[in-house]
Amino acid sequence: MEKEYFAHETAVIDEGVSIGKGTKIWHFSHIMTGSVIGKNCNIGQNVVVSPGVKLGSNVKVQNNVSVYTGVICEDDVFLGPSVVFTNVVNPRSAVNRKNQYAETLVEKGATIGANSTIVCGHTIGRFAFIGAGAVVTRDVKPYALVVGNPARQTGWMSEYGHKLHFDAEGFAVCPESRDRYLFKDGIVNKITE
Repeated sequence: MEKEYFAHETAVIDEGVSIGKGTKIWHFSHIMTGSVIGKNCNIGQNVVVSPGVKLGSNVKVQNNVSVYTGVICEDDVFLGPSVVFTNVVNPRSAVNRKNQYAETLVEKGATIGANSTIVCGHTIGRFAFIGAGAVVTRDVKPYALVVGNPARQTGWMSEYGHKLHFDAEGFAVCPESRDRYLFKDGIVNKITE
């Protein structure tokens, strides 16, 4: 049976994986047993997707990314070049903690910038934006913009990736999509009418 995805000849794809239609896997990447990759994903070169990882549809994984066991990325997530996820809070070479992997959830539409590190056990909210080089050590709210080491929130982002500027009533408009957003009680929501 012909596969419905593309894998470069140098990619290593273990038995027991699920890869969706239209997905592309590039040079020297390793997709390990038990991982699930959705439709229309792009897995760049030199990427490792560890056992049990779940990637939704239309996930973009740039070059040199390590997606370790315990990570779940929902649809439309963007992982920039050299992003690293951890999966144990207190690793030691001589202490086996494989039964202590912590789950990390990256919700729909979130972007994680190049060279960021995501410490395990946290949730990155939908459409959040992690700036390049950030070290995420706590949960990130939906639509939040976080930067630095450790990552700190500096603003809010639209679903199109533009910084939102709220007026006195708590309303903002994305300059590209013209979608409207409301900031209320410390959270941002897109206004759907």
